[in-house]
Amino acid sequence: MIALTATSSGVTFKVRVTPRAGRTAVAGERDGALAIRLAAAPVDGAANAALIGFLSDLFDVSRRQISIASGQKSRDKVVVVSGVSPDHVTTRLLAILPA
Repeated sequence: MIALTATSSGVTFKVRVTPRAGRTAVAGERDGALAIRLAAAPVDGAANAALIGFLSDLFDVSRRQISIASGQKSRDKVVVVSGVSPDHVTTRLLAILPA
């Protein structure tokens, strides 16, 4: 399962990104991180912007509530979802990830 960390502002978790995929989608869980395939290329921040947009839709929050805490230029990132509880994130993840 994906390791979630509750903070005073929201929830953080790890994401493993695969850019230049055929389509943007959740690819499952890999080593405690949420694996996501992104159709965007990692050029001029396009993949990071696509990741933020995808996660905002996934967790039903605004784009400004999603930020990348570390790994802006890496496939391994730490993402912060502000203004939500760990239960909200867990419920969304359980709905999309295979059991």
